[in-house]
Amino acid sequence: MAEARIRRGGAARLSSARDRTGKGRGRTLKRQSRIDRLIEALPVSEATLQRMASWVIVGIVCAVLIGLGIIFGLPSMAHKQAAELASRAGFEVEKVEVRGVERMDEMPVYNIALGQVDRSMLSLDLPKVRTEMLKLGWVKDARISRRLPDTLVVDIVERDPVAVWQHNGQLHLIDVSGAVLQPVSVSAMPDLPLVVGPDANRQTGALAALMENAPALKPMLAGATWVGNRRWDLRFQSGETLSLPEGDRESASALVNFARMDGVNRLLGRGIVKFDMRDPDRFVLRLPQGRVEDRPMDAAATPAKGEEG
Repeated sequence: MAEARIRRGGAARLSSARDRTGKGRGRTLKRQSRIDRLIEALPVSEATLQRMASWVIVGIVCAVLIGLGIIFGLPSMAHKQAAELASRAGFEVEKVEVRGVERMDEMPVYNIALGQVDRSMLSLDLPKVRTEMLKLGWVKDARISRRLPDTLVVDIVERDPVAVWQHNGQLHLIDVSGAVLQPVSVSAMPDLPLVVGPDANRQTGALAALMENAPALKPMLAGATWVGNRRWDLRFQSGETLSLPEGDRESASALVNFARMDGVNRLLGRGIVKFDMRDPDRFVLRLPQGRVEDRPMDAAATPAKGEEG
């Protein structure tokens, strides 16, 4: 027994000695990396982190697959296939309902709506149809909508004709912005003023604004000629021509003066051929016999003797 105790004691002393020298240890302590310490500091468990990493990987894989599908045109192919199925099921443009049309011919609207290459109600390009509608002269605005299963509804806002434009021997109906609506024949001339001259159609709005300065003369206006791209010659239904000066303000002032003189002395309808007010200081009257009356503006209110000739 004493011998056994000595052996155990010696072994214990030997093990203690090995511990002091650092030799013979059964295991060593590992140093933690910064990543390990960062993970341990997070307020989530290691299992949760593993699940999150798995979902991130799944998301990346899905994104790659979607990107490859887009590259190879899979969405467009699927959309095309769906459009074909919709057409076979009866969802295809077969009818067109046009609203808001009073003056224009509806046939161009039908031709555009029914002339689309792809008439499936699912894939019909409504902005494209609207753009083509707006190219029609009469169409100021258009709204296109679907009514399932097979009807396309077209709401049209028409332009209002305000004059007939004569240029290069041709007549066209125009609106206040100068947009050409349709050709007009001489035999079917509407009861609208006639504007004559290059770019006169683009000055129709300015002419309308000018005539607002003399409301009493508006019903008497038969037409107007845009002269030299700078001023107006007005023609009245009684046959006279009034030459106005250049400039919006100057022409408006001259027209107001003429309306005032006509209201006092009834200048229109007296056989005078032309009134010339291009010079703000003089009022020139051209008479049928070829005589010309030239008077200062302050004396123009009183007709000259023999003026009626």
